[in-house]
Amino acid sequence: MDYRDYYKILGVSKSADEKEIKSAFRKLAQKYHPDKNPGDKAAEDKFKEINEAYEVLGDTQKRARYDQLGSSYSQWERSGKPGGGFDWGQWSQYAGGQGGTRVEYQDLNDILGRGGFSDFFNMMFGGARGFGGQGLARGEDVDQPIEITLAEAYAGATRTLTKGGRRLTGRIPRGARTGTKVRIKGEGGQGQPPGDLFLVVSVQPDERFTRDGDDLRVDVPVDLYTAVLGGDARVATLSGDVVLTIPPETQAGKTFRLAGRGMPKLRDPETHGDLLARIVVRVPTHLSEQERQLFRELAQLRKAGQDRP
Repeated sequence: MDYRDYYKILGVSKSADEKEIKSAFRKLAQKYHPDKNPGDKAAEDKFKEINEAYEVLGDTQKRARYDQLGSSYSQWERSGKPGGGFDWGQWSQYAGGQGGTRVEYQDLNDILGRGGFSDFFNMMFGGARGFGGQGLARGEDVDQPIEITLAEAYAGATRTLTKGGRRLTGRIPRGARTGTKVRIKGEGGQGQPPGDLFLVVSVQPDERFTRDGDDLRVDVPVDLYTAVLGGDARVATLSGDVVLTIPPETQAGKTFRLAGRGMPKLRDPETHGDLLARIVVRVPTHLSEQERQLFRELAQLRKAGQDRP
């Protein structure tokens, strides 16, 4: 079995920190993603290789175990490769542990298929196949539905679950949508290694806002006089009210776009969608007789103006 140099695959040094590794992974994953390279088998294989490398180097415990193997392998090479071959047997048992949480924007198994990792990876960390053909049954992944409000999807949130007397915390990312999955590693079905627990997000409807992708829609009630003469109106946003200037003679149903006042983008939470504010004109009620008379006079003036040649 050949040794895989995950650092070389991602193009980073062995001293690279988590930020460097993540940045390198994102650039390569975008370049070789199957959606950008349809039908390109070489790109698909490269994409699998990149994801496997990040699966190891992006995980503190896996990386530590991999670095131990790399040190032993390098020492074996420097000593002239004695013994007829490297002793892989001491590395064929998965020394797992409890990890943290990682946001999955889509299930990589949908792209790579089950068994998408190499024999080298499966030998070290378990998987569909073990070392020397010995089966290591990975635990099943488990889905756990959770509900969040639109405000929580905007700001980010946490959910705490209890398993076997232990408290598990999943962090919901800003911009989460219905269907977003948050992975809690190693907390799924029992196995070697254990499966993962996926929090499957459902964003509940909001009384004020309607979500349209990363944009939000909201109704803005204004009185008849503001719609006719112009003025200011307060517009609700998920980060606080703002003031919108209404031009004179604004029609009911007119929509104003407030740039950057929508939802954070899931993959780039510092960037937001827009807020689409639709004007709803409120007709005055409980008019006094004097007010009614003024409206009659206005109606007559309008009619007279329309009748002029």
